[in-house]
Order: sequence, then C-alpha cells, then structure tokens
Amino acid sequence: MNALSALAKINAALEKIMPLITPAAIGVGVLCGSRLTPLEWLVPWIFAVMTFVGSLKSSFREMVRVLLRPQKLIWIFVILHVVMPCIGWAAGRLFFPDDPYTITGYVLLFVIPTGVVSVVWVTIYGGNLALTLALILIDTLLSPLVVPGSLYALMGATVRIEAWDMMKGLLWMIVVPSVIGMLLNQWTKGKVASAWSPPLAPLVKIGLFAVVAVNGSTISADLRHADGHMAKIIVVTLGTAVTGYLIGWGVSALFRWNREDSVAVQFNSGMRNLSAGAVLAIQYFPPAVSLPVISGMLFQQLLAAAFGFRIGRSGRKRRASGAGLSG
Repeated sequence: MNALSALAKINAALEKIMPLITPAAIGVGVLCGSRLTPLEWLVPWIFAVMTFVGSLKSSFREMVRVLLRPQKLIWIFVILHVVMPCIGWAAGRLFFPDDPYTITGYVLLFVIPTGVVSVVWVTIYGGNLALTLALILIDTLLSPLVVPGSLYALMGATVRIEAWDMMKGLLWMIVVPSVIGMLLNQWTKGKVASAWSPPLAPLVKIGLFAVVAVNGSTISADLRHADGHMAKIIVVTLGTAVTGYLIGWGVSALFRWNREDSVAVQFNSGMRNLSAGAVLAIQYFPPAVSLPVISGMLFQQLLAAAFGFRIGRSGRKRRASGAGLSG
C-alpha cells in the first residue's frame, strides 16, 4: 500500500466518524482545560491551512457558471445572511433578554459563512457540488464585510464590535488562503486538486479537531460547570440550528428544485463555519459570546448526519416508487 492509498483510507475512516469529531474535540478541550490555552495563537494558522486545502477544489470557472444563473445562490444567501441572523437575534432576545453577550453569540452563530465541511456531506449524498463550492467561495470572500456589518447592524448599539480588527482577521484567516488555493487550481487546470487534496484531506479533519479542542479549552470552566443557563443555551442553539435545515428544505420544495440542488441548499442552509466563529468569538469578544457558537459544535455534525439520513431515505423511497411504477 503506497502513502496516497493509506491517506485515502485514513480520510475515509475520518469521514465515517465526522459526526463525532467536534463533540469529541470539545470533550478533550474541556478535560485539558487551561493546558491547551497557550496553543491559542496557533488556531488562526491552522484554520488558514484548513481553508487553503478546502479551496483547492474551487475555480473561477465554477463560480462564473453559478453566477450566470444565480437564483439558487441568492436564495441561499438570503437564508444564510438575512433570515437566520434575524432568527438568531430573535431567539437571543426572547430567551436571554438581559444578556447582550449571549444575544451577540447567537447573531455571530448565524452571520459566519457556510461551513467548508458541507462539501463532504453534499458529496456523500449526491448534491450539487458546483453550487456548494461557488457558495463557499463567494461567502468566504464576502465574509470580511458581511460578518462585521451584520453584527453591527443587529448589535452595534449594544455591544462593542471590533469591526476593523475582525475584518483583518477574516481576511488573513479565510480570504487570502481561499484565493491562493483557487488560483493554484485555476493555473494548474485542476491538477493541484487531484494531486494535493487526497493526501491533505485527513489534515483538514485533524486540524478541525485541534481548532475545536483549543477553542473548547478557553471556555472549559463554563462547560465543565454547566448549569441551567448553559443547558438553556444548548437547547436554544439546537432549535435554531434545526430551523436552518428546515428552511432550506422548505425553499427547495417550494420552488421544486431537483434533488441535487435541494441537497446542496439544505446542507448549506444548516451548516456554518463554526470553528471560524469560535475563533472570532474568542479573539474579539468576552467569553460569554462564544458559548452559543461552541454549543453549536456539539451537534452540527450530528444534525448533518440526521438530515443526511432523511435525504437518503427519501431518495430510496423515490427510487422504490419509480421501480414499482415501471414494473
């Protein structure tokens, strides 16, 4: 077995346990506590490498192709950056009316870009990968404007927003690595993706584990001594996160989009780049802001697996029904 085959097998094994990676990482962070905190300076660099690897599959050609027929892309953007941030703000105001930092945490939870890891789930369930890659790329490139702008629009009068510092952090942590990866893919006509993505794919999962563990350690005291307030945050986060999937499902059903587009819309409406959100929360806000984002990490992959199971089951029923009619 050569090295590439071994790495491919490791990556396949890691993909099978994706729903467990982030909860396990949070557990490690909580158990290690302050011992991991000195590694916090590494987190933006690890995340930049993860973003670079994830962007190797993107290209200007795919982005232009999707932009020529932008209806689905626009709808996902509306869900991601209008509907869900307002739902997060409303949930925070409803359940934590006297806690501006927790409300800010819910807004941050839903203004960060869609998750790069959604590529994995969209691929597994046969969704529209071109739409997903274009969305991730455009959402990532716009994040230095969208994230601070949305936070300021919804919370600027209540909580101090370090907008300029946040823009610079997003630029160097997400945008620059994405552009470099995309340019490499474009210049090599896709060869870099086929050559580098397979061996580097396991590093993305390992990097995700490391980022979540270090971020979890920074609020380990809150998680280790969880009380009714923390339990309430987890329940509200779960409810709002499920809403994202349901809205994506409802929009795709309303417009009768095909199965591939529906799968892409559901996963991209429900998933967020929570590791990036945790980095922003910990670097630019008081610890209370990070609690909704960290709590979302507990079950984001579990929710993706649950909705993936539903998508797979409905697909099997559709194929069985078609076979029955043809028979």
